[in-house]
Amino acid sequence: MKGFIEDIESIAVKNQDFRQVLYTAKNCQLVVMALKPGEEIGAEVHKLDQFFRVEEGTGAAILDGARTAIQAGFAVIVPAGTNHNIINTGSYPLKLYTIYAPPNHRDGVIHHTRADAEADKEKFDGKTTE
Repeated sequence: MKGFIEDIESIAVKNQDFRQVLYTAKNCQLVVMALKPGEEIGAEVHKLDQFFRVEEGTGAAILDGARTAIQAGFAVIVPAGTNHNIINTGSYPLKLYTIYAPPNHRDGVIHHTRADAEADKEKFDGKTTE
């Protein structure tokens, strides 16, 4: 079967890794993330569009300096060129998934911690899941 059909909410909530790439297509990529209390993805700017969906927890989304509280059920769209950060402001892990369009990471990559992610300078290499 081509494509990805799974219960993304369940996968995101069960995820314990800072970042795990689940599926990479030619023009987009699905990734789950878990941020520990007080942890953040880190301010960054991409040359691509990004979508976040919060499944569990509370946090803040910062887009070009504008801070907005987020919680389970919230979606955040980050247009290319926007300085952005997601921060866990709660007492429990912030569980979310994100879609990069086009892909941003190597297919299948898993970063157990933010430190692992920062140490790994990997980038999308053009290889897709299928």
